[in-house]
Amino acid sequence: MKHFVLDPHMCAAFGGAFYPTGHSMVMFPKAEDASRVGHQLIDKGFSGDEIYLIPPKTLLDQISPTVRDDADTPLPSAGTDGATVRVYTKLAQEGHTGLLVKTENRAAAERLMEVVRTVPYSVAERYCRLVIEDL
Repeated sequence: MKHFVLDPHMCAAFGGAFYPTGHSMVMFPKAEDASRVGHQLIDKGFSGDEIYLIPPKTLLDQISPTVRDDADTPLPSAGTDGATVRVYTKLAQEGHTGLLVKTENRAAAERLMEVVRTVPYSVAERYCRLVIEDL
């Protein structure tokens, strides 16, 4: 499991909001649950290099700034990427920890969620090429 560092490829080409295509983002109220799930995913066949632990401060420092406060002015964004980052920001401000996991296909996302559902989680989203899916 790796510590998260925002890579420019994890941002949308238009607007620059956090949009890590081919990954799923899960937020947990307890940091220990996020860490435990990350380690269990490695036991389930995910590579440790494909799992990023994102503490609240890291999310607030690196992901939140990808969406400007005035991004929806004068017209709202066509996508939900900005709104999704705002949800993550609110949760991080409340102390929630994120886990970003490479899930290139539906089967990988389902394997991820089998483990995630064993603990309380706040939100789970999968970033596909043109849509953000609720998991």
